[in-house]
Amino acid sequence: MNILSTRAGAEMQPEPILPLGMKLGEGPVWWDDALWFVDIKAHKLYGHVPATGALAVWDAPDQIGWALPTRAGDMMTGVRTGLHRFDPQSGVFSLFHDPEPRLPGNRLNDAATDTQGRLWFGSMDDSEAAQTGRLYCLAGGQCDATAVPAVEITNGPAISADGHTLYHTDTLGRKIWKVPVDASGAAGAGELFITIENGAGWPDGSVLDSEGCLWVALFGGWGVRRYDPQGKLMQTISFPVANVTKIAFGGPDLRTAYATTAHKGLDAAAREAQPLAGHVFAFDPKVAGLPVTPADI
Repeated sequence: MNILSTRAGAEMQPEPILPLGMKLGEGPVWWDDALWFVDIKAHKLYGHVPATGALAVWDAPDQIGWALPTRAGDMMTGVRTGLHRFDPQSGVFSLFHDPEPRLPGNRLNDAATDTQGRLWFGSMDDSEAAQTGRLYCLAGGQCDATAVPAVEITNGPAISADGHTLYHTDTLGRKIWKVPVDASGAAGAGELFITIENGAGWPDGSVLDSEGCLWVALFGGWGVRRYDPQGKLMQTISFPVANVTKIAFGGPDLRTAYATTAHKGLDAAAREAQPLAGHVFAFDPKVAGLPVTPADI
């Protein structure tokens, strides 16, 4: 079934495909012919199979930022209280590790795996005020904080196909950093990649495509941007809602872009003006994405 209305050569027009009205939709990822995503504030995890229209939903134990597949066949999820394993068959969440037991005001926010199966994830201050958000790496049974400086909200870890470059987002600082990763998985000192200008929203989740370009969702920015490997803005995809949180490449050829959105922070007038806020959208990005590697856990 063709869920997209974009004509060849026409401007990309994101179309709503799941009318969920999520407060804070986030963390889309394509795995096992399904789109997985969450509503952080509603404590919900979703699994959607576009080919059949099926939609499953599970209650998480607390605010949940993301879910990624593991080589063991289950999923690892980032919950406010720490990393939890999730079994889609039973619906059970089991605490795996709490990386920040001394920071009860923090929650886990965004994550990605690299081609070696390392899991990179970030934390944030749930009040969005204190610089307590760190970037972590879980690999070989060891969970360590990276040397990337702490910020209020970490976001969008995205890793290049060769595993040697990580893009790390400081959301409130409106900056995305390009961080080298060596063969052992150690992250080095980052360099500034891009800065989102005032008035254009805040950089939220990000993901790389098969051409090495970075797609950045803009919370409060009404769209998604695509940057080339040198940080040059190539494209802007406009949305009918202000808060776009992240995209994922999916479908059998990884050539459909799925986007989560949110109505968090919108007052009654803005909600009325944006009736599609919080829905899941899809569009044709004209490029393929990269396949997700299960976490080696």
